[in-house]
Amino acid sequence: MTKPPIGANRTGRKLGQRVKKKKLKASSRQWLQRHINDPYVQRAQLEGYRARAAFKLLEIDEKHHILKGARRIIDLGAAPGSWSQIAAKVTDSTDEDVRVAAIDFLEMAPLPGVQILQLDFLDPEAPRKLVEAVGGVPDLVISDMAAPTTGHQRTDHLRTMHLCEAAAYFAVEVLAEGGHFLAKTFQGGTERDLLTMLKQNFRQVVHVKPASSRAESVEMFLLAKGFKGRNEEAQAADDA
Repeated sequence: MTKPPIGANRTGRKLGQRVKKKKLKASSRQWLQRHINDPYVQRAQLEGYRARAAFKLLEIDEKHHILKGARRIIDLGAAPGSWSQIAAKVTDSTDEDVRVAAIDFLEMAPLPGVQILQLDFLDPEAPRKLVEAVGGVPDLVISDMAAPTTGHQRTDHLRTMHLCEAAAYFAVEVLAEGGHFLAKTFQGGTERDLLTMLKQNFRQVVHVKPASSRAESVEMFLLAKGFKGRNEEAQAADDA
């Protein structure tokens, strides 16, 4: 069971610390202060995860069981790598038998059992390289991709939804039958056409907001479970 951080602290560090650097802008100081006092950040450090985002995936899995039985996983927008850490563990991926492929345009430190591509997912070559890197047909595609924020909520929503849509169509093209797809989205409505496409291809489609996602954050996760598979006509069209 994924337990939330308990009380003040699980690391020995006191919560409620204040940032005293005078040269920081007020907004930067507030962000840094919130970050160092975040119990999920502290717990990630304690448990060896690269980011607090690990607990979002673990909490979603605790309820929806998308990691159980996963054999090959593709991680989109993977940096700094906490989701890939979990993926490598559940698939028993090793450098000799790689079962996890991760992609991000940001540099990402190596992880045992993870084939890392430093590449924009929207690059035309990215889908092919990911499939080759994972070494077989994936049964889980996870995406924590989000476009760099502009401060304009509508623009940020549209840009991140474009990435979510690209990830969804990629998942439908590569997933094994029965596989699952998880992607970050923003509150404000998932586009109807995307939801329709997912409902046509998966047995269950839901929106999820794990407890470790900050209450003030507009992020949510779109989960599509039980890929129905590609029929012969659809497969022929894909090949064409």
